[in-house]
Amino acid sequence: MMQHHSRVLIIGSGAAGLTAALRLAEADIESTVIAKGSLEQGSTYHAQGGISAVLSARDSIDSHVQDTLVAGAGLCDERAVRFTVERGPHAIGWLVERGVPFTRRPQEGDFHLTREGGHSHRRIIHAADATGRAVETTLLSLAQASPHIELLTDRVAVDLIKVDGRCAGAYVLNRSTQQVETLAGRAVVLATGGANLAYMYSSNPTGASGDGIAMAWRAGGAVANMEFMQFHPTCLYHPQAHAFLISEAVRGEGGLLKLPNGERFMPRFDERAELAPRDVVARAIDHEMKRLGLDHVYLDISHKPAEFIREHFPTIHARCLELGLNMSKEALPVVPAAHYTCGGVHTDLNGASSVPGLYAIGETAYTGLHGANRMASNSLLECLVFAQAAADHIAQSDAPQLASPLPAWDESRVTDSDEEIVVAHNWREIRRFMWNYVGIVRTNKRLERAAHRIEMLQQEIDEYYGNFRITPGLIELRNLAVVAALIIRSARSRKESRGLHFNRDYPDLLPTAAPTVLTPGA
Repeated sequence: MMQHHSRVLIIGSGAAGLTAALRLAEADIESTVIAKGSLEQGSTYHAQGGISAVLSARDSIDSHVQDTLVAGAGLCDERAVRFTVERGPHAIGWLVERGVPFTRRPQEGDFHLTREGGHSHRRIIHAADATGRAVETTLLSLAQASPHIELLTDRVAVDLIKVDGRCAGAYVLNRSTQQVETLAGRAVVLATGGANLAYMYSSNPTGASGDGIAMAWRAGGAVANMEFMQFHPTCLYHPQAHAFLISEAVRGEGGLLKLPNGERFMPRFDERAELAPRDVVARAIDHEMKRLGLDHVYLDISHKPAEFIREHFPTIHARCLELGLNMSKEALPVVPAAHYTCGGVHTDLNGASSVPGLYAIGETAYTGLHGANRMASNSLLECLVFAQAAADHIAQSDAPQLASPLPAWDESRVTDSDEEIVVAHNWREIRRFMWNYVGIVRTNKRLERAAHRIEMLQQEIDEYYGNFRITPGLIELRNLAVVAALIIRSARSRKESRGLHFNRDYPDLLPTAAPTVLTPGA
């Protein structure tokens, strides 16, 4: 079996993983970055809206901090919020210096800033409506040119490897050779994204199966706030538009949510109407859909000039035209979809987990920034800030070198499966009951049913995993089952409704807000 050694092993090639690698390269530290598929396959590439940061004289750090705390429904760690927000302008400056083509105002020449739900000021810097693609392609080109960074594609991480209590690498399935490789690293960084594919409807591309969270949990790492799954309010409802978001910025620039009869409904739910935080908007849409028996509602920006729409939302406009929808002339059908995992691997402000040598950054991590609900466009900001924090901490740490090779992967007792249908069936079952029982609105009975089902499925999956050679589908299924169980366990432990977690049996807030922290074996 192949053994590969690197100073730092980074699992994930989105904004968080590539930023960490580039920051390490600036300190002359070599890293290996692995991607589950192609290098640009993750969620960053598909991010539309932008990155929040204080870039205007009319804005302030305190205002951004306060907006984030309000959106987080009292559960944010204020220290983490301020840490992130204060480093925002520098993080954006770093991207600008590296050539990310952010949109500028034609006459003035400075950057165009937009406003999204929960923000009190225009502070979202963006590259038209394809900010993630602009960031990802820029960082990727720099990483490919760096002599300090090795990029490996088509590698599916299986499990972390610990030596003397310290994370020392990972077992990785090479899709091309179908062999499990052993990749060693004196530090390991998880940048694998979220766990949104645990739900039937997701805005994320294939791959967001909670791999990093599940691997960290199996390695003994603590996780936190897994009950807070953000549902993006406006995913395009169309049979040929899987996981295509209608950006938050559409509402930020005047888009209105309407019922089939053309009536607006958001003012009935919140004084901020369409600019309310995502949890409020998603619950309002869910309520109206259930009340009226609708498959979807509508998002309408057709009252704006066609030129304005094409200029601000070229990617969305073009994609909708491909699907036979003209957003400059008609309202778009939209539905909520699982979008962002606010919880994750519990880390400190250095991105370090509770397992020595293991870091988690981006959507994989729980830093305390998002609390009970992520405010729009704070996610890419978190990726940039904590990637630098982790890189700085790794550069200053004196991690021990391995004295001997890591133990090789052992598959001497397994055989090829002749029942792959089991994987597909269990995958569908998890996503279906998570959507029905652990979705936007929850009850004790629904959560209890989900707990019974995931316990039974995990036993079946573990037995299957122990007897057959692994495949990418089996790896993801195993991880999905772990994160589903963590979401359910966390949701059952919270005896209140707060932010993204709404339980009809506990509709009120508790007087004291506290994160849900789970530790393996506890």
